[in-house]
Amino acid sequence: MTQIQQPLSESAADAAGFATHHGPHDHGAGTGLIKPSYDPRLANEDLAPLKDQNWSWYNIFAFWMSDVHSVGGYVTAGSLFALGLTSWQVFICLIVGITIVLGFCNLVAKPSQRTGVPYPVICRAVFGVLGANIPAIIRGLIAVAWYGIQTYLASASLDILLVRIWPNLEPYSNVAQHGFLGLSALGYVTFAILWVAQAAVFWTGMDTIRRFIDFAGPAVYVVMIALCVYLLSKAGWSVDLNLSNHTLSGTSVFTTMLAATALVVSYFSGPMLNFGDFSRYGKTFKAVKQGNFWGLPVNFVFFSLLTVLTAAATLPVYGKLITDPVETVGHIDNTYALVLAALTFATATIGINIVANFVSPAFDFSNVAPQKISWRMGGMIAAVGSVLLTPWNLYNNPETIHYTLDTLGAFIGPLFGVLIAHYYAVHKQRVCIDDLFTLDPSGAYHYKRGYNPPAIIATALAALCALAVVFVPGAKVLDDYSWFIGCGVGFVAYALIAPRMGVSDRVLDSKKCVK
Repeated sequence: MTQIQQPLSESAADAAGFATHHGPHDHGAGTGLIKPSYDPRLANEDLAPLKDQNWSWYNIFAFWMSDVHSVGGYVTAGSLFALGLTSWQVFICLIVGITIVLGFCNLVAKPSQRTGVPYPVICRAVFGVLGANIPAIIRGLIAVAWYGIQTYLASASLDILLVRIWPNLEPYSNVAQHGFLGLSALGYVTFAILWVAQAAVFWTGMDTIRRFIDFAGPAVYVVMIALCVYLLSKAGWSVDLNLSNHTLSGTSVFTTMLAATALVVSYFSGPMLNFGDFSRYGKTFKAVKQGNFWGLPVNFVFFSLLTVLTAAATLPVYGKLITDPVETVGHIDNTYALVLAALTFATATIGINIVANFVSPAFDFSNVAPQKISWRMGGMIAAVGSVLLTPWNLYNNPETIHYTLDTLGAFIGPLFGVLIAHYYAVHKQRVCIDDLFTLDPSGAYHYKRGYNPPAIIATALAALCALAVVFVPGAKVLDDYSWFIGCGVGFVAYALIAPRMGVSDRVLDSKKCVK
């Protein structure tokens, strides 16, 4: 009979033999409870079950605001209206897509919230205590690439701001006149400023990150609403919401709506996969679900409406459709308004970069060698790696970024599908926390020398299908659905293979589990 493990208070944890710290280590990710039986090769204070899960629904809501309110989110939402669909068709796609994201996020949030451990640690239940490094490294590498690209995009908005204030800097923003390795001298300065600013926020720990995103999301709303009202007033309060220069008919309407819906889900696929890194801090699973509801369907649709109204107003005001908010604010004549808007979009990019591309690799790389790589060090490895990639060259070379990120991205769907299949279909929502931190062969997640072959096989099969869809010419028609194909194949393959290879929930019957 399964014993259900309940969360411990601090005094009870001390009495039970947990350790809440080891020496001078300052656990920026939160205080973890470490039992003496936990193997040091698998545990540190950042990865261990949290002593205090104190995030409210608003903190989760603010997390999603930071994730949505970005230059990338703005352009993505605006681009849907240029596909040839009518406004009501686009809003159907937005609502259906973000509702799918909501459901998937609630699924992936539960195991980490129940156990208080981040994404790479919960992956130990699926891939084995050592095999979990496979999904961790894949997700970490994707985050490193996007971290550099997002930092570069934010630095580009600062370039515009500085040149407007000090026109004499214009030659230094020209890579041909003053550039090195594909980036201008001014670009290096602004990239370094943002790189340091993000690292400083991250270094102070998860509590500061929580406060930062609590502020950043609403702040972007204030400026977005102000920008929207300003442009609408300049346009005489009359705009055309159909932003496409062509119309669709017949089956092309349906297929385009499906592709638009898939695009919404794919946009959130990265943060969705490692959402456990944040849901672990939730006070209750109910609070996480409430935050997800307000942060995803409600927030995303409202932000998309603001985005579309703002983009639509640029046509009558500036004589052309502008879907890039950085370019939009660059047209504003008022220097003070330009400064405020540019700084706000820089803040928004810092917010999404930290929550989507800094916290994730920090946990992922720490999971590889917990005693040598702390959460902070893992994050700094990602930050340094993002510079070495010279992300401005990645972003300016569409072919390179396509093959690099699409190859890594083809694994996101399979990893998600396998994780959900294991937790819900195979192990029936039960996790033995203690066994996540032991290399003992009798541990529930030791499998074959620390690796779970069914999970690796299912991930590989699903990834091959997703890669085929992305790169095989004859299958390119399904390119927009690569995440769904990878996720579906991963889920089905694991659910079928795992029981036939001896993986079931029976091994948990004699252990203490969280459900």
